[in-house]
Amino acid sequence: MRGRVQVDSVSGRIQSIDKLRGIVIVLMMLDHVRDFIHASSYAIDPLDPRQTNVLLYVTRWVSHFCAPTFVFLAGVSAWLQLARSNDKRGVAWLLLTRGVWLIFLENTVIGFGWSFSLHFSFFLQVIWAIGAAMIVLAGLMWLPRAAVLGIGVGITVGHDLLSRISPDQLGAFADIWKLLNFDSIIQIDGVDVVVVYPALAWLGVMCLGYGIGSLFVSDERRRERLFTALGSFLLVVFFTLRGFNLYGDPHLWQPQGTLRDTLMVFFNVEKYPPSLLFLCITLGPMLLALPLINRWRGVTARVFLTFGSVPFFAYVLHLYIAHILALLLTILCGASTAALIDVLNRANFHPEMLKGTGLPLYVVYPLWLTVLMIVYPLCRWYADLRRRRRDWWLRYL
Repeated sequence: MRGRVQVDSVSGRIQSIDKLRGIVIVLMMLDHVRDFIHASSYAIDPLDPRQTNVLLYVTRWVSHFCAPTFVFLAGVSAWLQLARSNDKRGVAWLLLTRGVWLIFLENTVIGFGWSFSLHFSFFLQVIWAIGAAMIVLAGLMWLPRAAVLGIGVGITVGHDLLSRISPDQLGAFADIWKLLNFDSIIQIDGVDVVVVYPALAWLGVMCLGYGIGSLFVSDERRRERLFTALGSFLLVVFFTLRGFNLYGDPHLWQPQGTLRDTLMVFFNVEKYPPSLLFLCITLGPMLLALPLINRWRGVTARVFLTFGSVPFFAYVLHLYIAHILALLLTILCGASTAALIDVLNRANFHPEMLKGTGLPLYVVYPLWLTVLMIVYPLCRWYADLRRRRRDWWLRYL
């Protein structure tokens, strides 16, 4: 039974999922606006207490919730589609084709949105990771759901051990190993392919979402009890393993000179690829928040619901709008636009070109709010379009 889970009467979408997606989309937009406009975006590590301040640290750290939530909920959505349609072949085909489509867009439309240059390098970021995981899940979903969940748990818990195997040890399979488990650069016919989001750990997260997808339509009391238990368990795992430097992250921590610096170091866990502890400290609070999000009503909830009901549309749209506004603002302020053309390529291969570019952090927040105000009505229009129509191509946007 569905309990009291909120379901859109027209689209059949579960509103708590869309509200949660909307929250992380808004956080993601903040981080990307910071990438485009902030003077220190690529000059310093915003999570290094020796280089950062509290506001910059928090601005960057809260974005950690975005990728794990997106990937986890993509797995949940795959299970929900299967449960609604009972058409395993059709859902597998959708996952396969959508995965290929996302990888294509990562290296064309999205790549251009980041660079505003036709000569950008290929950066395999979160959309690539989601696409690759969807392709693999299209095959794994033929296994029992419990088996997929077990694979997700195994990858999430064990993939940190695999980082001990260097790509150099694998000869002809080195590039494949980099795609799976190392943030690295692969050269294909002289073209640099930058692996920002290695695929294996993110596949584990998607399998976790698929494996517990049935909880989202279970009895309300059972659903909330299990979400609370799972979220609490992940936080206990995080604080235990991290506190004693036992396992789960490649970077050990130690007390610093001040409490502020100690907390910054303690919570600075590895995202590329996401360590076990990174996933515990992001997925844990996300699961704890779900019961509250399900009961959340009002205008603000509806705003997040709108963003979250068209997540990929919002993702692509905000890149272009944020990039254009950042360029215009930079020109109006008489600052250098070097950091805004082919930005990822320059940041990774020619960081000296970005010295002295960008604007202060206090500019980031009003620009972020401006981006939200422009993107929201467009997302609302597109969400209404998707509720009215059932064209097959709308499932790919």
